[in-house]
Amino acid sequence: MSVSVNSRRTRLRSALAVVLTVLVLLPTAALFLRVLEENSNQRDDIKLEQQGVEYLTALSPLISALAESQSSALQGVAAEPASLTAAVSRVQGVDERLGDTLGTKQRWSDLAAKIAKLPKVTGDSNTIFTEHVEVADLTLALYEAVRQSSGLNRDPDADIWFLQQTAAVEMPETVTMVSQMGDLANMLAAAKKSQQAALRIKFGTAVQLVTESVNELTDNLQEAVDDTSSSTLSGNLVSNLDSFRRGVEAANRGANPGGNPDVSTLVTAQSTLQTALNALSGVTLKEISGLLDDRSDTLTYRQFEAYALFGVAVILVFLATVWSRGRGRQTGGPGATSNDPSREVSVQADRAAAQPSGGGTYGQPSSAYGDIPNYGDGANGRERSGALR
Repeated sequence: MSVSVNSRRTRLRSALAVVLTVLVLLPTAALFLRVLEENSNQRDDIKLEQQGVEYLTALSPLISALAESQSSALQGVAAEPASLTAAVSRVQGVDERLGDTLGTKQRWSDLAAKIAKLPKVTGDSNTIFTEHVEVADLTLALYEAVRQSSGLNRDPDADIWFLQQTAAVEMPETVTMVSQMGDLANMLAAAKKSQQAALRIKFGTAVQLVTESVNELTDNLQEAVDDTSSSTLSGNLVSNLDSFRRGVEAANRGANPGGNPDVSTLVTAQSTLQTALNALSGVTLKEISGLLDDRSDTLTYRQFEAYALFGVAVILVFLATVWSRGRGRQTGGPGATSNDPSREVSVQADRAAAQPSGGGTYGQPSSAYGDIPNYGDGANGRERSGALR
């Protein structure tokens, strides 16, 4: 019957609506989950880099304190400087919190043990200097370990990459080399003639390394300023970078390549350089932290955006499903009604066609033996007599 056909059509529409709903929601849900997963991974990376910045911030005073300790020890002061004690305590606290995550526990433990032995080192100036150089090298290796384990050396943004290269490589190397250059100048001035040749070689190497580190540091900072999205980076670096350059110029004058170093000028330049580098390191690490915070805020916005878009998709599919079902009921579903006259004629025709071909008049059923004879004359209304049979 027609009702059955319409019912099947309605069920087909419902099935198609379900299929289309699934086809829309599944890809949308898959894309939504992928976005959330990528967002979560990027958040984890940012958190790890932020922990690396925190660790590097603690290491910055340590490298300067070790330089001070080296100079004091060469001048005959056996006691550990207060700045070194405070710096070691600070790094120890950071390592207790972040050492397992960054994989620095064992490396810091070995370095801390070496630092604790420095006041007990005895011997000539060359022995004391060698022990301090070994500790400085271990500290630089710790910088590199933090840089790698935190992922700062793999950061995709150019400004952060150049800033971390400056803060974790060039700056600590420059502080260390400037300190060694100044102390070697003092050792050279006080050395016997038989020791001066070897010390001149070491001093010349230190001067060359300082020059290379300063050039790389300046280039990387310039690259960071050129590629950054930060509105404060350039302004914050200018004054500190100027102080640093003045210290470099004074150090070059004191080093006096090709002649005898001017110890007093070099010592003054060393102090100026270390002060400028400490300030520059603080600004650089703060800028890295700010850029990472901005990236984290962007990911938070994208996460809310993904939730909103997914919610809109679900609502639209729901509304489309409701509209489709309502449309199906209006166009002939079970129990549906219609005021269309053509549809009424069609339904009556279908019912007439469904009646048996030999049906009696006035709704009487047909005989099992065929049509019942009609004994009335339909033309004149007279009844046939029995004789005519």
